[in-house]
Amino acid sequence: MRVIIVDDEPLARAVLREHLAAHPDVAIVAECANGFEAVKAIGELAPDLVFLDIQMPRLDGFEVVELAGMRTHYVFVTAYDQFALRAFEVHAIDYLLKPFGRERLDAALAHARERVGGHSAQQSVQAVVREAAQRHAPLTRILIRDGARVHVVACADVAYIEAQDDYVAICAGGKRWLKSQRMAELESQLDPQAFLRVHRSYIVNIGAIARIEPAGRDGHCAVLADGTRIPVSRSGYQKVRELIR
Repeated sequence: MRVIIVDDEPLARAVLREHLAAHPDVAIVAECANGFEAVKAIGELAPDLVFLDIQMPRLDGFEVVELAGMRTHYVFVTAYDQFALRAFEVHAIDYLLKPFGRERLDAALAHARERVGGHSAQQSVQAVVREAAQRHAPLTRILIRDGARVHVVACADVAYIEAQDDYVAICAGGKRWLKSQRMAELESQLDPQAFLRVHRSYIVNIGAIARIEPAGRDGHCAVLADGTRIPVSRSGYQKVRELIR
């Protein structure tokens, strides 16, 4: 079983490495200290199993799963009960709550051996991604994969978002990125106090709106600070009016 260890703490990686050394059928093919390294290693090495820390700088464990996709099985590792319970609820293979002992790791490996080679990995990872999308805290950044590169765009910098079939165009700082995601899904992740769906094809950062102008017969548009004009539907206009009362 080919394994990758992902944790930003060297001591935590060393503990896992030591425990896994007792299992002759396990080969550690990579160790990663952050989420970006993990996404790259998973894509290049296609491991059977990833021990994945949840709380990491730059990218957290759920964001790693979102970017790496359905390529492997995951055992989540965390020092926080609430994250462990969430991982368990979405039917990940297992979770390890720090600090864990050898017996607990052995049990997680036993679960993994039962699953590796089956068809349940894709279902598990899809569930984890759905859970990441439904986290209670609004997004503070949007991850956009562009080939081998990953762009991290702060939500506060996003001026507007435009629907493009199965994609969304993220417009920030005069640049435009395409992300493979449904508009409604992204809308549910954004802070409703900062972003407003003004049209079926547009979400606007409220702070970027300079003014609302009439447009055509009974129509309106939002004029952004940079001069961009965004169509506003009737329902969107009603939302804007309620917002500025």
